Amino acid sequence: MKCSSIMNSLEELSPVSYAEQWDNVGLIVGRKDKEVRKVYVAVDPTDEVIESALKVQADMLITHHPLIFKAIKKVNSDDFITRRVLRLARHDISYYAMHTNFDVMGMADEAADKIGLKKRSVLSVTYEDDIAKEGFGRVGRLPAVMTLKECAEYVKSRFGLKHVRVYGDLGAELETAAICPGSGRSMIGDAVKAGADVYITGDIEHHEGLDSVAQGLMVIDAGHYGIEKIFIEYLKDYLKRNFPDLAVYTHRDIEPFVIL
Repeated sequence: MKCSSIMNSLEELSPVSYAEQWDNVGLIVGRKDKEVRKVYVAVDPTDEVIESALKVQADMLITHHPLIFKAIKKVNSDDFITRRVLRLARHDISYYAMHTNFDVMGMADEAADKIGLKKRSVLSVTYEDDIAKEGFGRVGRLPAVMTLKECAEYVKSRFGLKHVRVYGDLGAELETAAICPGSGRSMIGDAVKAGADVYITGDIEHHEGLDSVAQGLMVIDAGHYGIEKIFIEYLKDYLKRNFPDLAVYTHRDIEPFVIL
């Protein structure tokens, strides 16, 4: 099937109109008319990911984070980003990214489903019309009352994590939670305003963690990759349902850092 057919389906799932203005989503490298039989799915378009896509002879690479965020004036071998562009183009791999549009239409509800969030609503509204409100993250009731320590262990289990960073009283009882995959520190105020007892996200800095607790909001930092890795299985399942003849390969689930 054509790359354009897959793109059209992905953009029905997560319309590009929901992406933030600073973001760069859609077909970044390659041809829309490329015949696609094999797709490789990953969170980040790293050198290792591109090498793995080449090994399986993928025709299309789909990632959550885009390879190119800012405008580039030269595409040559002097820069590590443009070297990746050249490699993808040389091997005729169509490269597609779905980032903040998927965060809004896909990632937010999938993450909330993972922790069984009930009676949920949008955490940070970025789009609103007469029919619905959409945006980043979700806030709602946890499946049961639990302590902060129990909630941290629950998050670890649900997302398959080895560790999380926790701010607050481990014995504090929680009823409501806000969750925002990726880097959610800019939405701490939204979580406080929504009355959440705990905020589950990634990339929380020292002062942000302390200031959150001072406002009555406990924090579980599950890491940027820790929650967003759900993109891989979500997209694999979506592609297999909608394009059963496609061979879908996924990048191995391993955090891009180690803690010693």
